Amino acid sequence: MKPRATFRGVVLRGPALQAAPRAAATATATPPRVRVVRAVAGRGGKGVSVIHGLPLGPAALEELATRFKRLCGAGGGVRDGAIEIQGEHRDRLVAELARLGYQAKRGGG
Repeated sequence: MKPRATFRGVVLRGPALQAAPRAAATATATPPRVRVVRAVAGRGGKGVSVIHGLPLGPAALEELATRFKRLCGAGGGVRDGAIEIQGEHRDRLVAELARLGYQAKRGGG
């Protein structure tokens, strides 16, 4: 018996088989979503600014975190692929990311 092409359990037939690869190709061409949010969970009530979605390796993230810590005059580091800067510095970080060429948005309230 010939195996059926499926996508998340749905059997694809006819033109849908040709449409799937094109949709995947356009999804990779979009720029990454970089968000700068404020988080306090698990930190004893202390707020940090967290930068998610940077398409960089661990070494480049460490270098960028050092740059941001120097810019904000605060501590921080890299945890789980995200940069954390101690304190409320979302506006300053979004401006610096835009200057570096990333399309960053401020998240949270």
